[in-house]
Amino acid sequence: MIRKTIILLLSSAFVLCLTGCSEKDVPNEKGRLTVAVIPKGTIHEFWKTVHAGAEMAGEELDVEILWKGSLKEDDRDAQISVVENIIVRKVDGIVLAPLDDVALRRPVETAMRSDIPVVIFDSGLRGDNYISYVATDNFKAGKLAAEYMAKLLDGKGKVVVLRYSEGSDSTSKREDGFLDGIGAWEGIEIVSSNQYTGVTTESALKAAENLFSRFAGADGTLEIDGIFCATEPTTLGILRALQDSGYAGKIKFVGFDSSEKMIAALKAGHLSGFVVQKPFSIGYLGVKTMVRHLRGEKVPERIDTGSILVTKENLDQPEISELLNPNLSKWLK
Repeated sequence: MIRKTIILLLSSAFVLCLTGCSEKDVPNEKGRLTVAVIPKGTIHEFWKTVHAGAEMAGEELDVEILWKGSLKEDDRDAQISVVENIIVRKVDGIVLAPLDDVALRRPVETAMRSDIPVVIFDSGLRGDNYISYVATDNFKAGKLAAEYMAKLLDGKGKVVVLRYSEGSDSTSKREDGFLDGIGAWEGIEIVSSNQYTGVTTESALKAAENLFSRFAGADGTLEIDGIFCATEPTTLGILRALQDSGYAGKIKFVGFDSSEKMIAALKAGHLSGFVVQKPFSIGYLGVKTMVRHLRGEKVPERIDTGSILVTKENLDQPEISELLNPNLSKWLK
């Protein structure tokens, strides 16, 4: 009699769950979901803020965040190895910022075939074999920088675009967006746009010094009116080169992303402005999009996280101040 009653109770509970429980309400046999977040690098302020956003989403959604990435942002083999190791660990999902838009295709395909869904964030991947792409509209952000440069130069002058690294989808789109935007101004000439700085401040410093030697006039002046570059480390390297050579403040200089040194340079007039993404939102929405997918919800194929131009004039606005000085200590312990 007792056994019959237990069977009836279990049957009733099963029927109730079939009619009243959604997929996200059914407990995962493995416990909490584990989402691996793999950035391009881990040392720059941008990625620390992305990390904080991912951790906030993890806490909010009761998901374990596994943050794994190489130090340098040009070590494709290291990132491929990280992805492969993560696949072996059988995580529930991967949120990846590819270092190379081609080289990372195969490991992403391997993950997808292994029933480990992948959300691409920050920088694109060729093809469409992933769940969603969460990132800044980088082409649009590059055009925003171009519009500001044209305003600074009153529509005329010689401009250099120092590129970041071949194969980096996000920065290539920023550079192409800048070139497209500046092309609308007949009085502005792009005198160099095929030089790569590399991914570190030191390599950018050397590239800028070589460029200055090339464009230095007989009287010691620099025959360049404006410079654009598309990342934080390259901005800092070019800034150092301008300061060391005495050109800082004499050349209109628009960078990308942010750091304390860049903010100080903006206040000092050594940097004309910079376009910032919303890295906290990128990390947060990357994880949130993955979790929504894992819990059976339909997610957009593309999510634009936005970008904003920062200048000396708007630096103290509350929205800008909060974006440039996020409180990361709560999430990065």
